[in-house]
Amino acid sequence: MFRESTRVEIFSLMDNTVDFASYSRNPEVKTLWKWLRERHSEEERGAMVHRLMPVAEHGFSMLVNVFVDNDDVCRGVLFDTGVSSEGVVVNAQRMGLDLHTVDVVVLSHGHYDHFGGLQTIVKTIGKQDLPVITHENMFKQHGTDGPYGVRPHPVFPTPDQLSPAKIVNTKEPCLIANRSVLVTGEISRKTSFERGCGLNRVLKDNNWEPDRWVLDDRALIVNLKGRGLIVIVGCAHAGLINTVRYAQEITGIRRVYAVIGGFHLDGLENEKLISQTLGELKQINPQLIVPCHCTGWRANYALAELFPQVYIHNSVGNLYQIEGIEEF
Repeated sequence: MFRESTRVEIFSLMDNTVDFASYSRNPEVKTLWKWLRERHSEEERGAMVHRLMPVAEHGFSMLVNVFVDNDDVCRGVLFDTGVSSEGVVVNAQRMGLDLHTVDVVVLSHGHYDHFGGLQTIVKTIGKQDLPVITHENMFKQHGTDGPYGVRPHPVFPTPDQLSPAKIVNTKEPCLIANRSVLVTGEISRKTSFERGCGLNRVLKDNNWEPDRWVLDDRALIVNLKGRGLIVIVGCAHAGLINTVRYAQEITGIRRVYAVIGGFHLDGLENEKLISQTLGELKQINPQLIVPCHCTGWRANYALAELFPQVYIHNSVGNLYQIEGIEEF
C-alpha cells in the first residue's frame, strides 16, 4: 500500500544554478537564507556568516524527507548525486544538512551528471547495506553522439566500488521509505511527441548503439494527504508528460500537486517539444512547477509566462516544505 504523507521537505542539494538574492511569495518555497534563519539560533547563524556558499554544477540532486502521520522521524531519500565527486557532500555540509539521515539512495538514470558523487556519498553516509536503487542498464557504458564521433561518459561505479552499500536493481515500481515514496521503475512511453533522445548511445560488443529510449529513466512519487502527487524527475528522458501520466496510472491518483526536476527541454532537439509539453502540463494543472537542471532557459521562460502563479525558478539551497491538508 502506497502510504499518504502528511508533510514533505525537498532540499535542492545540486542544480545548474544558484540564486541567493531572489525570493518567492509562495510560503512553501524557502530560499537558503530564509530556512537557515528559521532553523538555527542566532549564535549558529553568526558562525554561518563565515561559511562558504553552496555551489552549482551541471548536475542534479534532491534530498527528500517524508513525514507520515506527523511522525517526528523523517524518511531520508537522496535522489541523484550530482556530477562531481564532492559537490553534493560539500553543499550538504555548507547547508548544515546531515547526510547520515539518508536511509536510501535512488538514481534517476545512468548518466554521469546524476551519479558523479555516488561513491563519495555512500562513503560519507557510511551505513552497512545502504540501499542504492538502480536499474541494470545504468551499469552499461553510455555516450553521446556528436560532430566528432561518440563522446564516452564516465562509467557507473561497480557494486564493489559502492560497498558497503547494497545495489537493488529494479525495473518495476518499487516502494521505499516505509512505503511512503514510490520509485516508478521503467516508464511507459505513450505520448505522440516524446520520442526519446536521438544522440544517446550505449556500448555493446565494442560498438556504439543508439539508446534513444533510456529505459533506465525513473522518477520519484510522493502522495501528499489532501493535495495529490508530487512527482520528482531527474532528467525526464522518458518525457515529462509520459512520466506524470505514468505516475497517475500506477498510483490511481489523478491529482498532481507538484512537478519538480529536470524536464529535458533544452537543446535543439528537445526545444521542439516545449509547446506540446506545456499544453499537456496545463491540462494536468499542478500547483507547483519547479524546472531544474536540463530544462533549458527557453522552456523556463515559457513556463514562467504560462504559469506565473505556480512557476518557481530553482536554486541550489532551496527548500520546498509542503504540508498535507485534511479533506472533509
